[in-house]
Amino acid sequence: MTNTNTITINKRSLQVSNLSKVLFPSSGFTKSQVIKYYSLIAPYMLAHLKDRALTLKRYPDGVDAPYFFEKRCPSHRPAWVKTAEVPYGSRKRMTVCLANDLETLIWVENLAAIELHVPLAKASSPDNPDSVVFDLDPGDGAGFTQCAQVALLLKKMFAGMKLVSIVKTSGKKGLHVYIPLNSKKTTYAQTKAFSKAAAETLEKNYHALVTSKMAKEERKNRVFINWSQNDASKTMACAYTLRAGAIPAASCPLEWGEVEKWLNTPEKFTITHAQTAARAKKNGDIFSMMYTKKQKLPFL
Repeated sequence: MTNTNTITINKRSLQVSNLSKVLFPSSGFTKSQVIKYYSLIAPYMLAHLKDRALTLKRYPDGVDAPYFFEKRCPSHRPAWVKTAEVPYGSRKRMTVCLANDLETLIWVENLAAIELHVPLAKASSPDNPDSVVFDLDPGDGAGFTQCAQVALLLKKMFAGMKLVSIVKTSGKKGLHVYIPLNSKKTTYAQTKAFSKAAAETLEKNYHALVTSKMAKEERKNRVFINWSQNDASKTMACAYTLRAGAIPAASCPLEWGEVEKWLNTPEKFTITHAQTAARAKKNGDIFSMMYTKKQKLPFL
């Protein structure tokens, strides 16, 4: 039996259901608590979702059960949900959701879309990324300490190029480093070439710590810099999204000083939903540079 409630957000009626359903079994975290978190974090998160094709990672029976990705905006969406048409494959197009407001965010959370993923480009300019991303993924024998070391090496490298970079937790076991660009002329060919060159440079100079190669055997005790995420077909976990796991941790923006300070306390890089919401309330959106800072990539 489905228990349904009707709520009103910005004068729009929205049905939410099964609010007591446990979505994180290890911690007893319910659908109601997921929706509450996204309501609290919305003032800081919506700018990072705005006008970007939304990919839903849905866990209808909780994080320990099968999940699925949904890129097409569900046909049963309310009439007020904003959508866009974006390229899909070589000649096709598909309709995607745009989570530009609180009511849409809560609607997708009612679908048990625990994780929200977005591309690096806006739907209106799908071939022009707003940033370069370096997805730091530790292999067996490596962890947050090694990821933090690599992140700081990247920051130093970019600073030498007069580029400002920002960082967040992945919400799982790694870190995400971004260079905001916000130029309508930037292409994925440029960002992918830059990210690959940067990853290979670090691999050459810090071979025991870094690999730019995806093969599992290359990643033991090292951090894989996944430069291939700089692609029109790829998405990244949005800033502030929850991630599926034993506890409801979030992909949380960090200050660079924290990355340096926490090198020897790697457990601090696992930041819960409550900590993420409290940090945002206290400090605001420290990741706002993602959509405000304008920079140009140098030729490598």
